[in-house]
Amino acid sequence: MNLSIAQRLARLGVCDVDLEETFARSSGPGGQNVNKVATAVTLRHRPSGISVTVQDSRSQAVNRKLARERLLNAIEDRQRAARRAQIAAREKERRRKSPRPAALKRRILEAKRKRGQLKRQRTRIERD
Repeated sequence: MNLSIAQRLARLGVCDVDLEETFARSSGPGGQNVNKVATAVTLRHRPSGISVTVQDSRSQAVNRKLARERLLNAIEDRQRAARRAQIAAREKERRRKSPRPAALKRRILEAKRKRGQLKRQRTRIERD
């Protein structure tokens, strides 16, 4: 499933107005271009607060594209994690509410009976 960036943005419900893009000078290799031109891109999704910074390329346009891809990956990862947490909570509740198996219930009751007998044997012996 290789969707374009625009298709992924639409599918996730992310609008361009929700994105805040800032540019800065990169660091690392790249020579005069990196030192003089603001090629590093920081892209922030305002509603979720997710932010990514890309300075992989000497080209601002390439960094902008990479930043959008990485931001979409981060948003998808967060949504997947939320979905997994929701499923886990639902399964935990289901397990909590499910009745105990009959054999386990019998074993528990037998252990309780034995414990009660042991406690009854500890009572004081009355002297005449």
